[in-house]
Amino acid sequence: MIPMVDLKQQYQALREEIDAGILRALAETQFILGPNVAAFEQEAAAYLGVEHAVACASGTDALHLSLIAADVGPGDEVITSAFTFIATAEAIRYVGATPVFVDIDPQTFNIDPACVARAVSGATRALLPVHLFGMPAEMEGLLSMCEGHGITVIEDCAQSFGAQIGHRYTGSFGACGAFSFFPSKNLGGYGDGGMITTNSEETAKRLKMLRNHGSNMRYHHDLIGYNSRLDELQAVVLRAKLKRIHDYNDNRRRVARLYTNLLSDTGVQTPREVGGYRHVYHQYTILSPHRDRIAAKLQSADIASAIYYPIPLHRQAAFANAYRALELPVTERVAKQCLSLPMYPELSEAAIRKIAATVKEALVD
Repeated sequence: MIPMVDLKQQYQALREEIDAGILRALAETQFILGPNVAAFEQEAAAYLGVEHAVACASGTDALHLSLIAADVGPGDEVITSAFTFIATAEAIRYVGATPVFVDIDPQTFNIDPACVARAVSGATRALLPVHLFGMPAEMEGLLSMCEGHGITVIEDCAQSFGAQIGHRYTGSFGACGAFSFFPSKNLGGYGDGGMITTNSEETAKRLKMLRNHGSNMRYHHDLIGYNSRLDELQAVVLRAKLKRIHDYNDNRRRVARLYTNLLSDTGVQTPREVGGYRHVYHQYTILSPHRDRIAAKLQSADIASAIYYPIPLHRQAAFANAYRALELPVTERVAKQCLSLPMYPELSEAAIRKIAATVKEALVD
């Protein structure tokens, strides 16, 4: 069996360091906002080239708290993609704002700047671009447009830890960057976890209060906050993996290059990396009108695959009534044709060749 993700291999390579770190944390008994969380925040901020990193309980919370910190609320509109995990839009709804879904670029699957420009209204308060599958969104144009309209940019970096545009990392462009450390992510913990990056000291202070019941001094509560603190044991795991994240991403890129070379003559659309951008391939996602046939062939060969995302957000039952008349043709076509192949840093060349050969077999059957 070739799985979508193999976390066992990675753990075995880190087992000694992680086990020792967890045992130290248990012995120190500082479980809530302890020294490993503080150290991880400093190390992650240094790696990403930002002034502040504020750890929290999940990627969803990272989005939610970022929107609160930006004073987004009822009556406001937030432009975002419908081709993403539901957490992106859930966070907008949590603060009482309205998601405005726009279409995507057919090559990168990221939000289309031209569609964003057409969607701006007097109620637009924020833009929430998603760096989908590890490919950075087109930030230069988006930031320029938003600056002209006074729109706050909050990056959804859940799938893009370590992705770059030039020498800058995702999470360093907007007012905030929201990261997820779900186990399958490029930088993943062994449970839920999240982080918000910002270059604003005032925003960082507010976020630290928001994650901790609105408090920055015990029993003094300046805000109505939340219980959204990264677990100390997760911070141990994340610190160990952060030391190796560049190598992990390089290996994902190695896997992607071989996939692309092997599938170049099949007619399937392989992921596109724009010049000057560093894609980190959280997923390796192909497009084919024969998607279901390919998935069935892979399954018969004991190879995993996945569809991210089969139902765009504007067609989800949770949102459908509000967006019944909305048509996003590129998003809807991509949702019908997309298929993600196994992707993790330790994936062997032999396994990649077997997967690609199976895809080819499906297309000639």
